[in-house]
Amino acid sequence: MFRKCCAVASLYALVLTGCGGTSNLSTPGTYTPPATTPTPVAISASAAIKHIVVIYGENVSFDHYFGAYPNAANVDGTTFTAASGTPTPANYVSTPALLTSNPNLNAANGVGATNPFRLGHGQAATGDQDHNYNPEQLAFDNGKMDLFPMSVGTADGSLTASTGAPAITNTTGLTMGYYDGNTVTAMWNYAQHYAINDHSFGSAFGPSTPGALELAAGQTNGVTYTVPYANIASGVIPDGQGGYTDINDEDPAGDVCSSPTANFSMTGKNIGDLMNTAGITWGFFEGGFNLSTTNSNGTTGCARSTVATYYPGTKADYIPHHQPFQYYASTANPNHNRPTPGVAIGAADTAGANHEYDTADFNAALTASTPTMPQVAFLKAPGYQDAHAGYSDPLDEQTFVVNEINLIESSPFWQNTAIIIAYDDSDGWYDHLTDITNGSQSSSDAAVCNNTLTGSTAPAAGLPGPGSNGAPVQGRCGKGPRLPLIVISPYAKKNYIDSTPTEQASIPRFIEDIFLGSQRMGTGSFDATAGTLMNMFNFTTTAGVAPNPNVVLLNATTGAVTSGN
Repeated sequence: MFRKCCAVASLYALVLTGCGGTSNLSTPGTYTPPATTPTPVAISASAAIKHIVVIYGENVSFDHYFGAYPNAANVDGTTFTAASGTPTPANYVSTPALLTSNPNLNAANGVGATNPFRLGHGQAATGDQDHNYNPEQLAFDNGKMDLFPMSVGTADGSLTASTGAPAITNTTGLTMGYYDGNTVTAMWNYAQHYAINDHSFGSAFGPSTPGALELAAGQTNGVTYTVPYANIASGVIPDGQGGYTDINDEDPAGDVCSSPTANFSMTGKNIGDLMNTAGITWGFFEGGFNLSTTNSNGTTGCARSTVATYYPGTKADYIPHHQPFQYYASTANPNHNRPTPGVAIGAADTAGANHEYDTADFNAALTASTPTMPQVAFLKAPGYQDAHAGYSDPLDEQTFVVNEINLIESSPFWQNTAIIIAYDDSDGWYDHLTDITNGSQSSSDAAVCNNTLTGSTAPAAGLPGPGSNGAPVQGRCGKGPRLPLIVISPYAKKNYIDSTPTEQASIPRFIEDIFLGSQRMGTGSFDATAGTLMNMFNFTTTAGVAPNPNVVLLNATTGAVTSGN
């Protein structure tokens, strides 16, 4: 009995004192509840995003950069290892049969018939593929996606001879090549830390100028010209309503750097017109636009040029047909006037820059003693860094993109900025997905979009043009090839893949939704029907902090993360 009582007493004492011998019982009136986790609070997109920066690259299909994501071979270049739990997009990893029994083994492709194959870090510089409006449609083969080598493939014998690339690169099968995270390391690292879309397409088929116009206006209809029609006939399609639709790369009329014989202008509204009316500060910044600068190699004016680090030869810095706002009288700066002294970059300046600048102007404003950044900025690399195969490459592109993003993320504007990386066209590089949503009854669209000639299920042309009195216009077959689209922001979902169907015109739509109360351009712009980018974001704050606050800086040469991982 004594031992039992002692045991009970000892247990009671232990409860009172705990192992340390000190009472854990609170004094009445002093109880403190456990700490609670702050609850995320929803905020509006326009409250979260005060600045949009669009980095618009050249000539990359989704599978060309992300076909193997997130699995890198790690046999050359910069080592890449994906974070645990990284999702897989619609690519060769999620559909491995594309690597072993690809439709492009089709005998119709001749010696170029092949499965997709890896291009290594030492093979970053390649020849250009065919990416014209009609050949791209032929490659799609009415949705079978099996005639890329025959229709758009272009051999590059020097690639085989100088780098030891597979022999298939010296055939039209080169179109089937892809890179992984050992070469496009920065892009894969941005995908790890922010959001990508794996169902984003060109708004229509075709090369750089149509893709540039889709960014600015959401459409390619409304061509006008004063040069002989024969000079531009191969670059336009009669729209069936007495007007013309652009499908090629003629220069903007009036630009002092343009071809004097093959050029045109555009009618209708562009996103710059809407921003001007609303008082939004904005600018298009293209490398080489400042004609008063002299490069280290002595070139100046329209002849400014630079030698790429990874691609042999020089390339003009400023390429007129990459500058979409130069096609519209309301937003053009044809003489490349410099900004008026005392007028902020991005502000109204019709007597000066009129919103058209050099990339150096963007960087100078951002690094000034009192930094400024327009509410909307479009950045276009100088030619040698724009990723266009045939004169640029992914590694020179990486240098430009990383330097610009590091600068923005290190600025006082970062916490309320959305950066969008997107592309003007696919260059003809293979991609396996298609999403035809706008038809065309033109004979030029007989391969895919003319449902009368092909017997396909392509829809009829659905939207008017600027001068068609509401009637549908032809020559805008699309969507075109699938392209990469990355969103980088403190409000971007982290390591996230969005499969919302989007397109190039989704970018002006996003600008409209953030700054213009969702006002649309009208006159047939695809902004009215384009998918939203909003699903790539998480518009909440927790205790005042954005959901993805880390500043992730990369090495511009290697693409590796240097801080904020």
